[in-house]
Amino acid sequence: MSPQLYEFHLPLSPEELLKSGGVNQYVVQEVLSIRHLPSHLKAFQAAFRAQGPLAMLEHFDTIYSILHHFRSIDPGLKEDTLEFLIKVVSRHSQELPTILDDAALSVSDRSAHLNALKMNCYALIRLLESFETMTSQTSLMDLDLSGKGRKARAKSAHGFDWEEERQPILQLLTQLLQLDIRHLWNHSIIEEEFISLVTGCCYRLLENPTISHQKNRPTREAITCLLGVALTRYNHMLSATVKIIQMLQHFEHLASVLVAAVSLWATDYGMKSIVGEIVREIGQKCPQELSRDPSGAKGFATFLTELAERVPAILMSSICILLDHLDGENYMMRNAVLAAMAEMVLQVLNGDQLEAAARDTRDQFLDTLQAHGHDVNSFVRSRVLQLFTRIVQQKALPLTRFQAVVALAVGRLADKSVLVCKNAIQLLASFLANNPFSCKLSDTDLAGPLQKETQKLQEMRAQRRAAAASTVLDPEDEWEAMLPELKATLQQLLKLPQEGEGMPEEIAETETAKEVESRIRQLLAKASYRQAIILAREAIGHFQESQPFCHMDPEDSEETRFLTLLGTIFKGPEAPTQEKTPQGAVGNLGSGETGCEDQSAPEKHREDDELVKQEMLVQYLQDAYSFSQKITEAIGIISKMMYEHTTTVVQEVIEFFVMVFQFGVPQALFGVRRMLPLIWSKEPGVREAVLNAYRQLYLKPKGDSARAKAQTLIHNLSLLLVDASVGTIQCLEEILCEFVQKDELKPAVTQVLWERATEKVPCSPLERCSSVMLLGMMARGKPEIVGSNLDTLVSIGLDEKFPPDYRLAQQVCHAITNISDRRKPSLGKRHPPFRLPQEHCLFERLREMVTKGIVHPDPLWIPFKEAAVTLIYQLAEGPEAICAQMLQGCAKQALEKLEEKSPPQEAPKDTPMLPTFLLMNLLSLAGDVALQQLVHLEQAVSGELCRRRVLQEEQEHKAKDPKEKDASSEATMEEEMGLVGATADDTEAELIRGICKQTLAAFVPLLLKVCNNPGLYSNPELCAAASLALGKFCMISATFCDSQLRLLFTMLEKSSLPIVRSNLMIATGDLAIRFPNLVDPWTPHLYARLRDPAQQVRKTAGLVMTHLILKDMVKVKGQVSEMAVLLIDPAPQIAALAKNFFNELSHKGNAIYNLLPDIISRLSAPEGGVEEEPFHTIMKQLLSYITKDKQTESLVEKLCQRFRTARTERQYRDLAYCVSQLPLTERGLRKMLDNFDCFGDKLSDESIFSAFLSVVGKLRRGAKPEGKAVIDEFEQKLRACHTRGLDAIEEFEMGQGGSQRAPSAKKLPAVSRHRHLASAASDDDFVTPEPRRTTRRHPNTQQQVSKKKLRIVFSSDESSEEELSAEMMEDETPKKTTPIRRASAHRQRS
Repeated sequence: MSPQLYEFHLPLSPEELLKSGGVNQYVVQEVLSIRHLPSHLKAFQAAFRAQGPLAMLEHFDTIYSILHHFRSIDPGLKEDTLEFLIKVVSRHSQELPTILDDAALSVSDRSAHLNALKMNCYALIRLLESFETMTSQTSLMDLDLSGKGRKARAKSAHGFDWEEERQPILQLLTQLLQLDIRHLWNHSIIEEEFISLVTGCCYRLLENPTISHQKNRPTREAITCLLGVALTRYNHMLSATVKIIQMLQHFEHLASVLVAAVSLWATDYGMKSIVGEIVREIGQKCPQELSRDPSGAKGFATFLTELAERVPAILMSSICILLDHLDGENYMMRNAVLAAMAEMVLQVLNGDQLEAAARDTRDQFLDTLQAHGHDVNSFVRSRVLQLFTRIVQQKALPLTRFQAVVALAVGRLADKSVLVCKNAIQLLASFLANNPFSCKLSDTDLAGPLQKETQKLQEMRAQRRAAAASTVLDPEDEWEAMLPELKATLQQLLKLPQEGEGMPEEIAETETAKEVESRIRQLLAKASYRQAIILAREAIGHFQESQPFCHMDPEDSEETRFLTLLGTIFKGPEAPTQEKTPQGAVGNLGSGETGCEDQSAPEKHREDDELVKQEMLVQYLQDAYSFSQKITEAIGIISKMMYEHTTTVVQEVIEFFVMVFQFGVPQALFGVRRMLPLIWSKEPGVREAVLNAYRQLYLKPKGDSARAKAQTLIHNLSLLLVDASVGTIQCLEEILCEFVQKDELKPAVTQVLWERATEKVPCSPLERCSSVMLLGMMARGKPEIVGSNLDTLVSIGLDEKFPPDYRLAQQVCHAITNISDRRKPSLGKRHPPFRLPQEHCLFERLREMVTKGIVHPDPLWIPFKEAAVTLIYQLAEGPEAICAQMLQGCAKQALEKLEEKSPPQEAPKDTPMLPTFLLMNLLSLAGDVALQQLVHLEQAVSGELCRRRVLQEEQEHKAKDPKEKDASSEATMEEEMGLVGATADDTEAELIRGICKQTLAAFVPLLLKVCNNPGLYSNPELCAAASLALGKFCMISATFCDSQLRLLFTMLEKSSLPIVRSNLMIATGDLAIRFPNLVDPWTPHLYARLRDPAQQVRKTAGLVMTHLILKDMVKVKGQVSEMAVLLIDPAPQIAALAKNFFNELSHKGNAIYNLLPDIISRLSAPEGGVEEEPFHTIMKQLLSYITKDKQTESLVEKLCQRFRTARTERQYRDLAYCVSQLPLTERGLRKMLDNFDCFGDKLSDESIFSAFLSVVGKLRRGAKPEGKAVIDEFEQKLRACHTRGLDAIEEFEMGQGGSQRAPSAKKLPAVSRHRHLASAASDDDFVTPEPRRTTRRHPNTQQQVSKKKLRIVFSSDESSEEELSAEMMEDETPKKTTPIRRASAHRQRS
């Protein structure tokens, strides 16, 4: 077919070119074989050199064949074909301008060039798509290779890098489209298929997932440019919009790429309308459809968000189309629309010079954002807070909205979502950092100025009102106003006197001149001028000698006299009366008024400005004060979030408190202190956040010099020590230790501390004491800080001044203690521990201060004495000798005091009395020495003996011959098994305990006498000291502990002093760890303290029992219900403690699951249980720990069966509530159906029925279709039993109640054993428990009892009945204890 006779139609698929579709339509004649392709391509190249681009008309079949066999042909041929086609199209694009400008171009030539253009473009684009498809498939096959390997393989396979070849092709097509090629078509209307061909390749390239990579940026820019030309020159708008919507819906990676393209088209190409078209298409998407297509919604949301960041002004005109998506179900679309609004507020609607319409739009956007701060979806709430954070940071939030948005952030702090809480904290931090009020936001500091300025404003307003009132009621001005009408009336009356006769004004005989004058003034004020003139005329004749009617100048005219008189009456006597004529009076008043106005106008304007300024100042202070109050409110909420489980939230809280502290909010110090314990966190991020916070707050002080900075740092740290607890001080010590070890504290800090400690610079006693404390903390990190100045420190705090400063001396002891290693010596250490000789002046001074101070009633002596004893045992060689001398000296002083107070010879029968404080000091000292002696022997002496033994064995081992070593293999095996070491340990333990007993035995009788006679020794402080000392003495010996346990627990139970009970609770807890088998029978007494009436004792008992239970030092049985009762304790800290206990217990396997049946039984029991509402609170918390399906099913079965053994309606309701709180599954429901007979007869009770109905409601929410039938069956049975029980309840009970009565009646005698744990009232109850026997004493009796009580019980019920009553009688006393193994690796030493 001749090239001039056919027309090339762009096919939808390549196969269409093989079929004849119409007259003169081009058809491929032959698909060449692969082996003929190279020769035909060379022929095409030769024809191209001769004919130019029109050679394609004759050789298109060659290119078609290459495309047809593209997968099979040689890569070199592919590359040659691509390179040749680029040349053809490039040559054609260069020739086309000349051809298009040729006015004499024939129709046949035009048709030839049109066919050649379409063939060339079709061939090049098809070849481009083939390369792209092949490259994509190859990259998928090579995913296992690294990037470099994949790239190398691609180059070796194709001979070139396709990613670098795409850009020139796209630029060539762009250059071609920029020509005016429409003239090649008839009527200059370019066919749509040609534009679709060119743009279609661009969209296919965009579908490649790697197109968004940075290396493909040139390709993206070329595609954007090509499509931009198609949009501007070839009406591609509609097609581009549809295609972009489709691609956003199916390709998530394209959102950012298309945003860049669309924003470029809207700005550089002037195609702003495409933004509106795309937004309209997205706005018309059905929200329900998007909720089912999350990937499409995500693409649209990302596109809108990023487009708003680039072109917010263009998008704003179309934002109303998107508002429907704010009510849709898909949260991503809501986030996108809200983010777009925020960007418009930031970039378009920002500033003070906005027009009214723009301000309204901004306010609407902000209202929408605030409303979605309460969105049902947490991601939307979080996103709103993030957007407000950006708005606040860029200072785009109007001041009028500060309070509302701050209130929103504070409210979101209580959100259930951790992400929302985190972003709320960030928003509040941004408010602080960008607040327009002040760098210091103390509400106490702002309250004073606010009150002062408010009062000033009120005074200014009062003055303004008074001035306004005086202006309105000024008689001068009123007189001037009424003068014209008054003159006219007067003139009329003077001309026609008879007109006044009709309404005479009479004067009563009793009226005075003043009363008449007042009447005239009132008539004038009412504008009754005629009556006023007539009354004045009557008064002139009636009061000729009275003011003001007597002073009438006869020379004046009658009109002037009347006007003067009326003016004097109306304006008052001080008014000017010198007007000569009415005209003159008018003129003078008028000129005076004008002058006054001219003079007062600037002053009035100035007063108005001052009032406005004052109002603005008061409003500013009010806003600042309200903002400060909101921040203070937020501090209280955020501080409670400091111990959340989420690390990121904790880090945000810490950063917030750092910022609040820097802004001077007084309550911030509370948060800064509260974060201290987080230094012990196991999360490295939290620990590092605390360290960074204290670095920022304290290690970067302001100052001109290093010394000034050091002084500021020390002052700030000293503020933390004010009223600090022991725990706070330990945390701060750990932080300072970290700083010192990393050399973050400058030498100037240490120098200033020593100067303050030695009083080289003036400072108060408390500042001196805090300096010593800080030096001691730093000594933990670098012991040489204190070790090199030990003598100086001794002279500072332990000098011989009177009275001694025990507070300073105590801190000196703590500081010196930190230079020693308080850990137990490890066997691997070869060097002996650091200790000072007994003769060191330090110990001499300590002994003297303790000995001399015991006879003085100074409350600070006791903590000093404790620190001194600890220091002696930490650092002294042979500390027991020093402390023995100290005890002897103190006892000697006590005896001397006793002799001084001895009675005279006349009364030998009277007993000498020792001062109470002296006895208290002596017992307290003995107790401290006993405890420290034990610690010393258990750790230092024992460790040192072991170290020496190991060294000796090593030396002996080295001295042995090789033959002896082989012969002693059996002994070596015994040593490896630990047998020899264990024997040596036992010998050393007995040795050191013997030393301990001998030293302190002399004080035991005195101690026991005080403890056994609380009536005789009733002083609270003495009782507290004696009880503590007894607990410390019991720690030494198992024998002594066993003999005194009854006394200890009697005091624990019956002492009237909460401090004694609290101290003994701690002591018995320590004994439970040291001698578990001895304390085990008394465990119920420990649980009993959980219901102590004193809050302090309950808190201590909760702490002690938490440690004992979690460390497996006591058996956990039914008594743990006492810990559950603490969940509803009125003290929040105790309730939090109990909650923390159960949180930790839930991590210990099935502990809570095993305990729940007993807890339910005890808490719902009529005797000793809790009320119904508290029961619900407790069980809701405990049942939340049951998460495993098997546990739930087992509990459901047990609880259903428990309905048979329950005795009261209350217990039925409690069991039903527990069942309703379990996370039931379909299998759990089947368990309930299997046991329906257990509770079916109880469903007549409305609350029980409602509880089971709530179970049905929960099951329906996530039920599968096949499970709904079971749920319906269960509900029908529930309703049937409920209705039947209401209609015929008596018959129902007759049928099923008989089998229930007998077990209930038989169970009643056992109730008497369930006494209150804390109900001990007599000494007979406190019988020392004897060891339990392993065999049963009365097997027949027990068997008989078990036959009588046929009921379903839990295994824990049976075991707990024996130990339910803490007050054991002789016949109940166990004769043999069950050994408890320690969790620790150390062996039990008894």
